[in-house]
Amino acid sequence: MDMASAPSLTKEILSAGQTPGRRDAVRVISFEEARQQHFRSTWQQLADAATEPNPFFEQWFLLPSLKAFGSNSISLFTTYADGTLVGLMPLGRTRSYYGYPIPHIATWLHANAFYGAPLVAKGHERDFWRSLFAYLDRQPGLALLAHLPHLDAEGPMDTALVEVLAEDRRDAALVNRNERAMLASDLSPEDYLAQSLSKKHTKELRRKRRRLSEQGDLAFERRDDAYAIDEWIAEFLALEAAGWKGDAGSALASDSETGKFSAEALRGAAHAGRLERTTLRLDGKPIAMLSSFVCPPGSFGFKTAFDETFQTYSPGMQLQIDNLAVLDRKDIEWLDSCAAEGHPMIDRLWTERRTLVTRNIAIGGRARRAIFSALMAFETRRRSKA
Repeated sequence: MDMASAPSLTKEILSAGQTPGRRDAVRVISFEEARQQHFRSTWQQLADAATEPNPFFEQWFLLPSLKAFGSNSISLFTTYADGTLVGLMPLGRTRSYYGYPIPHIATWLHANAFYGAPLVAKGHERDFWRSLFAYLDRQPGLALLAHLPHLDAEGPMDTALVEVLAEDRRDAALVNRNERAMLASDLSPEDYLAQSLSKKHTKELRRKRRRLSEQGDLAFERRDDAYAIDEWIAEFLALEAAGWKGDAGSALASDSETGKFSAEALRGAAHAGRLERTTLRLDGKPIAMLSSFVCPPGSFGFKTAFDETFQTYSPGMQLQIDNLAVLDRKDIEWLDSCAAEGHPMIDRLWTERRTLVTRNIAIGGRARRAIFSALMAFETRRRSKA
């Protein structure tokens, strides 16, 4: 990422009429400060109480992300109420906007982080956005706009964002909308499968499972603890690298930094009680594996892989069918697949959809906002021609 040569966000503190010593404040802190144990404990408390769960912004995921992919232009924007941490979002500055030389500031994500809602305590949704925009108006650096990707169009954070934009009469543009498979149903696993797939398709999958079980001892495993986590991670990375992702160079282990990041994040999730790992084994060997981040009342799919030598038997789909047992959990109301829109496998099985939106927001003074309006007009024309 091409970072702007703007003033560093590190350790800036801003809240109109307030100082760092006040109990209500906005602080933008560095990666090093975020790693300190006293901050990490309050960070976890916020994650546990957030109005929208987002595992990709929890400490066990975001800190390894920053270590692997971050830079000096990335920091954590945090808000406090009565001395308590009530909001957190990573911010990054860049000069490149989808290949165009447009400096902007954005929610910081990377290729393996799939959701952009900030961690905000319930009841503080509007205040968070107001504080963020006040900060960006005062400290835009070179940025011409704020870019907020991957928000749930029906979630409390995007709802609050739209309300604040209307109240402030702040210009904004919806620049992307997409849907991805979601599992949210009161049906039993058996009834859900029956309503998702045709009888013919279900019959064929059962036939394949019988044939697969004839190859050896077929067993389904589900764990939500940290038992033998390092061995499981090694198995997963090897299984993924042995398939088409390895051939394409897109497997987690294809890049050393990405491999180290993913291992650290999965390990951290397991020890935090956030990782659910499901495995389909044949004679003890994994032939399909799935990792999910469990953040009640939701769960987020992270990575899945299968042994392509057994592709005839659809091991990935077999594992997902076994995983429908999650519908019996009382603490989980929905599962976000985090898969690409139109995914050929999970879109067939999971029939609900989560709509994600990306918004660009005007920041700064009149001149900067006039530039924003011109840029969004250009964006609209560009997308209409795409």
